[in-house]
Amino acid sequence: MQPRNMSMSGVVDLAAVKAAGEAKAKAEQARAEAARQGGSAAVPPSALVIDVDEAGFERDILQRSAEVPVVIDFWAEWCEPCKQLGPLLERLAAEYNGRFLLAKIDVDANQMLMQQFGIQGIPAVFAVVAGQALPLFQGAAPEQQIRETLDQLIQVAEERFGLTGIAVDADAADARPAAPVAGPYDALLEAAVVALDSGDLAGAVQAYKNVLAEAPGHPEAKLGLAQAELLRRVQDMDPAQVRKDAAEKPADVTAQIAAADLDLVGGHVEDAFGRLVETARVTVGEDRNAARVRLLELFEVVGPEDPRVTKARSALARVLY
Repeated sequence: MQPRNMSMSGVVDLAAVKAAGEAKAKAEQARAEAARQGGSAAVPPSALVIDVDEAGFERDILQRSAEVPVVIDFWAEWCEPCKQLGPLLERLAAEYNGRFLLAKIDVDANQMLMQQFGIQGIPAVFAVVAGQALPLFQGAAPEQQIRETLDQLIQVAEERFGLTGIAVDADAADARPAAPVAGPYDALLEAAVVALDSGDLAGAVQAYKNVLAEAPGHPEAKLGLAQAELLRRVQDMDPAQVRKDAAEKPADVTAQIAAADLDLVGGHVEDAFGRLVETARVTVGEDRNAARVRLLELFEVVGPEDPRVTKARSALARVLY
């Protein structure tokens, strides 16, 4: 689907937003509570751009929108216009210095949020102000147009809701939140490896999940979990029967997903990806979504930087959009 502009009139006319008065009251209450607790501390510049998922949506977007407008960039790795718009929005977030917060949501990993916002194509940019969501624009819009939209958003957020932004500590430019390190999770990761070596795939899966429960972005645990789950899925398969079912039932999503798993375990990466892309093309509804989800899981096994993943993402995008 080609990017298209969305109406920006909603940015100017927030009076038409339902429950705007209630949202303003909640924003004022949240600021008053923050003041009683000593006020919000200044944040480093790096905290002006955050990655958000479904689990953190309420905390990172809805709650934060009571103190600062939150601009949401819906994007995906395979989306070429997203690669133009994303860096621009990040640069503007730094330039506006706390007048708005930029939240980035990967639509491939957060389909529920994509549906809740009614996203039909990406990149798509929304804002949340005092808990109220509104569309800004869709597609890689010109920088001047984006600046004008942000200026309108900030003006309305301040005039109607009293949101003046968040303080930024310029001296904390390098004070980024510490990335997850292996140290605290060495024992769990070692337990996963031992379980894999002994053939205890269920134990390995649980060990990796234990790490991710504490550090959701831990790269080694994410990769290990994807690989362990794949191995667990294929360990009791009858390869001949799986191949037979897949050949006889080209539109059967369950048969094709099983065959794709076997393809990947056997090192036939492009065959696995191509099989699921084709399955997504010839199916609809829940079956199509099941093929899409499994394909994304297999991307995790191979790694997002692999050119075969990039190629398959583009192929999937053409089928879905």
